Amino acid sequence: MSVAIIFEDEYILCVSKPNNMLVHHAFHSRNVANETSLLQQIEIDKGVKTYPVHRLDRKTSGIILLAKDKNFVAKFQELFTINTIQKTYYGVVRGFAPETKIIDSPVKGRDANVHKEALTHLKTLANVTLEIPVKPYDTSRYSLVELQPKTGRMHQLRVHANKISHPLIGDAKYGDKNHDMMFAENFNCKNLFLHAGKLKFTHPFTQEKLNLNANFPNDWITIFERFSWENPLEI
Repeated sequence: MSVAIIFEDEYILCVSKPNNMLVHHAFHSRNVANETSLLQQIEIDKGVKTYPVHRLDRKTSGIILLAKDKNFVAKFQELFTINTIQKTYYGVVRGFAPETKIIDSPVKGRDANVHKEALTHLKTLANVTLEIPVKPYDTSRYSLVELQPKTGRMHQLRVHANKISHPLIGDAKYGDKNHDMMFAENFNCKNLFLHAGKLKFTHPFTQEKLNLNANFPNDWITIFERFSWENPLEI
């Protein structure tokens, strides 16, 4: 499986990560032989080593920045630290989400005993009601949401969506298994519906203003068609 390249110059490689792919293997990981990580796949495709600037969950699809040299990483990470990079994610959630909402709620960090401040801006783009029963209701309702994290905590968007009782579809950890089963059985969609769609920033080395988009995976295209939703990357 080759990885879609969104942007490349001498400093960075910006790619679209598929669902269910690790960015890189943890040190001493037992599953190195069982699956190819994103960094390994890029090395296979392009013959170059790259270094991740930020994180993207295994189950999340979409845009990720990779530096071509370890010495470039800090300069790009600074964009995230001082919040001068605009990250836009898209999600499909259970129920009718609020038109807009600021979710300001601490999230556990990598140290599970420590909660850290976390902030997400949510905007609802579309809704649908389906004549498909999901316990305990006779119908089922879903929303297409735009999510802009203002902090970068582990699983932040997944936790925050669940926090407001609108969990992401396909989220086995924080979601609703009844709705996940409905999507699998009716639409053959089993992946997490969380996609890193856009990155907007000024390149720290070249000063070029970049507005980068990652196309949606096939599951999303299926849902856009079935629910008569507009693709937000094409509007």
